[in-house]
Amino acid sequence: MNEAEYGIMSIDMIPRRSEAQCAYGCHDCEAERAFFCRDCEAHDKIIRRKTMDKKKQIVPPVMWVAVFFTITLNNITYYGARALTSERYHHDLTNGLDEKIPFLPWTVLIYFGCYLFWIVNYAIGCRQDKEKAFCFMGADLIAKFVCLLCFLIFPTTNARPDVEGQSFVHELMRLLYQIDAADNLFPSIHCLTSWLCVIAVRGNNKVPRWYRALSVLIAVSICISTLTTKQHVLVDVAAGVLLAEAAYLLCEKSGFSTWYAGAVSKLYGRIAGKGGQCGEES
Repeated sequence: MNEAEYGIMSIDMIPRRSEAQCAYGCHDCEAERAFFCRDCEAHDKIIRRKTMDKKKQIVPPVMWVAVFFTITLNNITYYGARALTSERYHHDLTNGLDEKIPFLPWTVLIYFGCYLFWIVNYAIGCRQDKEKAFCFMGADLIAKFVCLLCFLIFPTTNARPDVEGQSFVHELMRLLYQIDAADNLFPSIHCLTSWLCVIAVRGNNKVPRWYRALSVLIAVSICISTLTTKQHVLVDVAAGVLLAEAAYLLCEKSGFSTWYAGAVSKLYGRIAGKGGQCGEES
């Protein structure tokens, strides 16, 4: 019996398609739901494998380039400005309200705990869709550059209290003062970065609502800890938060994020040897 005469198709009779032509529900698959296109099946396996690989990644590979730029500029801003302004006059922006804020050594635990918060939320920010991820990282880049200009043009400092006591938190306070000089204060990078962590999750519906609320609470706690450890004063905190919001808005409205995404994708493509196509992986 000729199967074709009766409109019956065996699996071997289904036309083969290339992966590039396969479209999940191609004509063959729609016409004969009892069968499936071999290339559709192969394509589906490839897509599922790529999806699983992406889920295992901390951040998409292309975003590591943006992370590298962020860390590099952060170090230039922090250590470069310190080296260039060490001999210049530093302004103290402490006011009457700052003097009323108590010195609470135990809050150094919150201050140091920020680093885990930053890692988690920056990873979440980089795992968003491409446009939002690059808007987030682009805002970080813009904000850190503004910080660099502020540190160079208007160096700041403040007076720190004597740390008395021998407890664990007192030892941590002494360590903090030892490794972090009282400069590069306005705006506060600690508060800036913490508020960018809020921005990274607040519009992301894939992040549970409770964690978005928790991120705000953690960021506010970190900002308060910069005051109670006497690392910063009120104007530093306000400037850091406002700069985070302004940088994100500028990045979103100016088209900088689109340009930044294209530039980073091209660079990653050259590094990975994939040409400009790498941007699609993010």
